Amino acid sequence: MLFAPVRLGSTALSAEVLTADVKNCKHFGPCGVGEKALYLNSFLLDRRRYVALGDVRRVFKRVAMSKGGFTGNGIFGAIPYLVVEYGDGVQKQCTFKREEDVDSLLAYLAKVCPGLPLHSVQAEQRLAQRAREEAARYLDELTPEAQAARETLEKAKAFLTGYPRLTSRLSAAAKAKRVNEHTNPAHKWVALAIVLAGLIAAIYGIIAWRRQEGFGMYFTLLGLAVVFLFSGTQVIPTMKNNKRAVTAAWEQAQKDVAGVLPEQFPLPARYAHPVVLDRMIRVLREGRAQSAEEALAVVKADLKALNADVQVSQEEYDEVVAIKPMFLVSDYE
Repeated sequence: MLFAPVRLGSTALSAEVLTADVKNCKHFGPCGVGEKALYLNSFLLDRRRYVALGDVRRVFKRVAMSKGGFTGNGIFGAIPYLVVEYGDGVQKQCTFKREEDVDSLLAYLAKVCPGLPLHSVQAEQRLAQRAREEAARYLDELTPEAQAARETLEKAKAFLTGYPRLTSRLSAAAKAKRVNEHTNPAHKWVALAIVLAGLIAAIYGIIAWRRQEGFGMYFTLLGLAVVFLFSGTQVIPTMKNNKRAVTAAWEQAQKDVAGVLPEQFPLPARYAHPVVLDRMIRVLREGRAQSAEEALAVVKADLKALNADVQVSQEEYDEVVAIKPMFLVSDYE
């Protein structure tokens, strides 16, 4: 290897084992999962560091989302992160360009490391509290019609869980389309101008550095930081981030999901996501609907009622961020 991954944590892999493991690891964005270690990106290079799987204590997703990504009043969209906790609680945060890559990595870890916590400690506590609150809202017994609908939705949810990459891509494509449609065009060109300015600053810094001018390093680091920060957003216009491209990606994501759905599936492809089914099941268990069709209508009404002025829990927010764009770009049809 030209650049061998640098060890994080207490367990070191031999050069031979490390070379083979990083070569055969499964890639997810800038990170990777091997048989022996989890590979993380550095500031510039993918899979530049590694943590032996035995040292990993917790892995979870963190998303920085500005309100502007949905209202059109801000410049940023979502910036997803993978957070790896190892050793005595040390955390390493990795920036991803696509949230679906983080979701796919976590889904893969759930298979290969079934006992590994995939939520933060705070999220686990909130999930437990939410489970208790939901249990108090559920009916002790459903009507035969509602029970049959629940069983159908449970089977559909189990089916979709087997296609995490497709459902994550569907959600990501809807988000990208929504952000593109509701981001002020002027903000896109401002972001592009800032990136170009950062690139110019980095080039100038390199030239100054070679001339042995003391401030050259600072220009280089600042310029690169600006470039990488803004390139991680979904705002800058590129070959893949423009109206035509994001619309095509959304349509293709729907086709890919529709291609695996069985006949009589309770949801159209544009809404085929495990979170949607989970919310429909909760509606049935709360007695607010008696059929899958009624449950979907209630879910739509609940999502419409949520806006920037409504305060929700972090878990509720994560669900809404994952699925509401699919309903918005489809106009709740």
